[in-house]
Amino acid sequence: MRRRLVISYLLLMVLVLMALETPLAATLATRETDRVRADRLADATRFASLAGPALRGGTPGPIDNELRSYDELYGIGAAVVDRDRRTVVASASWRAAPGTGAALDTALSGQQASGPESVWPWVDGPIVVAVPINDGGEVLGAVVTATPADAVRRTVTTWWLLLAGLGLLAVLACVLTAFGLAGWVLRPVTELDAVTHEIAEGDRGARVQHRLGPPELRRLATSFNHMADVVSDVMDRQRAFVAHASHQLRNPLTALRLRVEELGPSLTDPQGRAEHRLALEETDRLALVLDALLTLARAERRENQRVTVDAAEVAAARMAAWEPLARHRSVTLRLVATDAPAYARTVPTAIDQALDALIDNAVKFSGAGGEVTVTVRRQDGGIALEVRDTGPGMTASQLGQATERFWRAPEVQNVDGAGLGLTIAAVLADASDGRLTMRPGQPRGLVAGLWFPTPTDHPPPPDSAPAAPTAPTPPGAVIV
Repeated sequence: MRRRLVISYLLLMVLVLMALETPLAATLATRETDRVRADRLADATRFASLAGPALRGGTPGPIDNELRSYDELYGIGAAVVDRDRRTVVASASWRAAPGTGAALDTALSGQQASGPESVWPWVDGPIVVAVPINDGGEVLGAVVTATPADAVRRTVTTWWLLLAGLGLLAVLACVLTAFGLAGWVLRPVTELDAVTHEIAEGDRGARVQHRLGPPELRRLATSFNHMADVVSDVMDRQRAFVAHASHQLRNPLTALRLRVEELGPSLTDPQGRAEHRLALEETDRLALVLDALLTLARAERRENQRVTVDAAEVAAARMAAWEPLARHRSVTLRLVATDAPAYARTVPTAIDQALDALIDNAVKFSGAGGEVTVTVRRQDGGIALEVRDTGPGMTASQLGQATERFWRAPEVQNVDGAGLGLTIAAVLADASDGRLTMRPGQPRGLVAGLWFPTPTDHPPPPDSAPAAPTAPTPPGAVIV
């Protein structure tokens, strides 16, 4: 935008300079030509006053010596012609030039003639002047001179170059002024754009300086800062409300579960005991939902805090933690860590919680005899973690909704869960400047991928470096 604004200023300046300097350049050329023409007319008039005897008596008289001296001194050819256009007297360098005939026609008609009106740097040809020779009102002939225009052209060219130089200096000053003015005008807009991107990337404390630029943009910056403050305050209040509500509901929920448990021994009816068991399951599910909401609120509140962790080590620890549940459900866990150590830069516990959510879903939906494979490797300048299962997978439309809060596929509504696991994983990945991706597995199942950036202070080891040891193999799991 600054370039377009400077170009518009420059175009306007060039048009103004052309409008001012073009008439001035033409005036300078005409003025210099008129000065030379006036001198030549004066000289030709003096010669005409001396040429009368030469035309009347047929003898050159003093005019011959005058023309010869004039030619030797100034290098200007001159001639005296009679009314029949015969040359009576001429200097040594006299040569008829273009325009001489027209000038003689005018002079023989009794009027002075000179041309051209202006000498231009790109036009060749002399300045021709013709003056009639009168005797008692009768035109006897004419004096004609041809002045080389080289000196006039050089003078005009010098003036024009001076004007062009002044114009270039004016354009340069305009460009410098335009850049300064455009920077002053656009600096608030540039900063507003930068701050908008910073806020979009998670830095909700970024603000625009409201003392830069024109008054209108200062008011815009002030309004933007006020809007950012209001939005940040609303988001903080919303997340604080979710966190506080989730935390405050835990105590009454715990008390409610204890009371429901105490009702168990007093129930003798089989149907009542079944309902009692369902009530306990619902309280447990509600506790899971509250824990997930509290985790989500905490994850969304994290800003700019980063830690460096070994993703391979974290993955091995989480696999060991989930191994008892996987063994109970007859699901095989496999860890493939080809690049170890695999250092990643994330918000605290991002890899832990994200892997917990992905492994939980993978184990839950793989079913008996299924297999869950977790892969850790370097990819695209960062660390990639991939959780692959052999469950039913998701359709394309379901993959687009999987990270929405509380969303669950229609066919798994009766499976335990709050519908917040993938949402938490996506929020943690985004807060770490990473990403969560999901795609269908082949021939079946789901592949969930996490990518996190690597820290600058932990460059990847060379390919020849030995791999770091992984965690011990947990019972019932196969780790490669």
